[in-house]
Amino acid sequence: MDMMQVFFNSGPGLARTVVAAIFAYGSMVLVLRIAGKHALSKLHVFDFIVTVALGSTLANILLNDEVALAEGLVATVMLVGMQWVVAKTAVSFEPWRRYIRSAPQILLRHGELDAEAMLSERVTEVEVDIAIRMRGFGDRSMIAYVVLESDGTLSVISEDLAGDESALRTLIVGPENDG
Repeated sequence: MDMMQVFFNSGPGLARTVVAAIFAYGSMVLVLRIAGKHALSKLHVFDFIVTVALGSTLANILLNDEVALAEGLVATVMLVGMQWVVAKTAVSFEPWRRYIRSAPQILLRHGELDAEAMLSERVTEVEVDIAIRMRGFGDRSMIAYVVLESDGTLSVISEDLAGDESALRTLIVGPENDG
């Protein structure tokens, strides 16, 4: 085995990778800027899929000399474009929004854990306690709600800041009673 080939395959291959990296990176930044802030926001499931696919596409553009730069850029634009269509449709069409985004789930209500909800969402008591501690609380009884949001983050709302609970209305009474 030639040790030189482990680190260096060929001059043209190395030059292609450098040129492709510059153009692919610049193009990806441009496409994501055009796509808007949502493309870079907290990830929902479909955003995560697009992010992984974009990373794979970029790697293929850079490392696979059988993938032309133009083909990789078309794939990048298509992925971001499909993500934009999915997000735009979700904003204006409720059934689609429910299909692509999971509903937020209350895991703790007025200091009491909801074991059924936690089991359903595969969240442990330890994870809920960590979220509570990270917000500076040491006692569950000080917490009105812990909500598992659709992007996977845990929102912690203290009893003294729960107010009229209007931000929780659809979670407490359910979307079918919203109105």
